[in-house]
Amino acid sequence: MPSVSTMVLNSLIMTGEKSIQVTSFTTAETNYHLSRLNSMMDSWSNERLLIHTIQQTSFALTASDGRYSIGSGGDFNMTRPIKIVDPCFTRDVDNTDIPLELIDADTYGRIVDKTLGDSTPQYMYYDSGYSATSTATIRLYPLPSSGLTIYLNTLQPLQTFSTFSVTLQLPPGYQNAIETNYAVMSAFGVTEVSPLLIDAAKKTKAAIKTTNLTAPIMRIDSGVSGGTYSILTGP
Repeated sequence: MPSVSTMVLNSLIMTGEKSIQVTSFTTAETNYHLSRLNSMMDSWSNERLLIHTIQQTSFALTASDGRYSIGSGGDFNMTRPIKIVDPCFTRDVDNTDIPLELIDADTYGRIVDKTLGDSTPQYMYYDSGYSATSTATIRLYPLPSSGLTIYLNTLQPLQTFSTFSVTLQLPPGYQNAIETNYAVMSAFGVTEVSPLLIDAAKKTKAAIKTTNLTAPIMRIDSGVSGGTYSILTGP
């Protein structure tokens, strides 16, 4: 896999800022381009279709505790999720999985008795508020009984880079997308960007989004269909 320095060099060659014969960077250039490239990757983490995988992680729940911090060093010690997505569930000691319904802040706020517990949680609210320790909060209702494990499906931030020597650890297609889009980004406001380069940047991102797009499974509510419904056989 290519290093950050290789990708940045390729980007700058596209804009004419660097030549193929010049492969070195000054310390100032290194610091600037590393910061700007990480800024681009950080913004890409908010584009759902640029995130290539859904990560499943499990944690043991504590009886009668419905509030958990999530993030590096939190109760659920993992990278703070960009978003928690369906399906999430709890698993009991008999290995039975019980679905969790994701709810928003308004729905959670309308729960009258949030201390109701010693049961199997049915609802989960992900408070994505960003704390000084980079953690968010998960709230469960009802409060869990003992012996339960929660399974979370999360969207995780894309890779960012600590140094110029770090190598890219992303699926096929990301290198070209990063290089062409960073070329456009680095040239913006400095030099005129080639329309062909802008078009290439758009197409490489679109190709990744097409690959990452999953078709939803269409369902008809049983109350509408009057019973069990199959798209193959009908009601």
